[in-house]
Amino acid sequence: MRIAIAGASGRMGRMLIQAVLDSPDLTLAVALDRSGSDAISQDAGAFLGVDTGVRITGSLDALAGADCLIDFTRPEGTLAHLDACVAHGVKCVIGTTGFDAEGKQAIRAAAQKTAIVFSPNMSVGVNATLKLLDMAARLLNSGYDVEVFEAHHRNKVDAPSGTALAMGEAVARAWGKPLDEIADWARHGDTGPRETGRIGFSVLRGGDIVGDHTVYFCGTGERIEISHRSSSRATYAQGSLRAARYLARREFGLFDMQDVLAT
Repeated sequence: MRIAIAGASGRMGRMLIQAVLDSPDLTLAVALDRSGSDAISQDAGAFLGVDTGVRITGSLDALAGADCLIDFTRPEGTLAHLDACVAHGVKCVIGTTGFDAEGKQAIRAAAQKTAIVFSPNMSVGVNATLKLLDMAARLLNSGYDVEVFEAHHRNKVDAPSGTALAMGEAVARAWGKPLDEIADWARHGDTGPRETGRIGFSVLRGGDIVGDHTVYFCGTGERIEISHRSSSRATYAQGSLRAARYLARREFGLFDMQDVLAT
């Protein structure tokens, strides 16, 4: 399977390139970066001291030489890449977060023409955690206050993280409520007592934290915490490759990591 990597000079892009190079069933075919990047025309494996023969390019027409794109960039970049994927018949694994409603609709529309795995977190462990949250929320659906805490590195630009939102959505879905109707995104000043049935979110940004998430179920006399902590982006890379392999058997449609892990 011929793989294209977006954001090839970034931390996640490099992790993905290394993971593809280490996978005997996958071939690095295309390495994309934004036009004007210092990395343009460099070998995609230069950071590893490896000559891959694949030069980093800003031309989206290069996607014609790939079977599947893996993209962890920014919403505006991912949507442009996705248009090119549709034009060239390329499948897409999207780990980018921070899409607005219009962006998510664009992804759904593209999935009618090509196969897409779209997930806020490609980690197998995170997706197992979402299953645990669904179970906990169904059992603890009365008498417990829920808070979602997340921490990421200082350069992350969206908040709460896509994973934190997915965790909140897992709880809200188990309660039969839309998350937007019961979420408290911030607290400041005289907020008064906590309202029953709400899901609170809190965010930390600093240093080089890869990603920490904890959901608290706070009851009278006890507290249950379900946590996931990432120490390396390698887990996201391996999950993404698993998603790409899943798409090899699909022509079109929108899938998530729960679909991938079910096979």
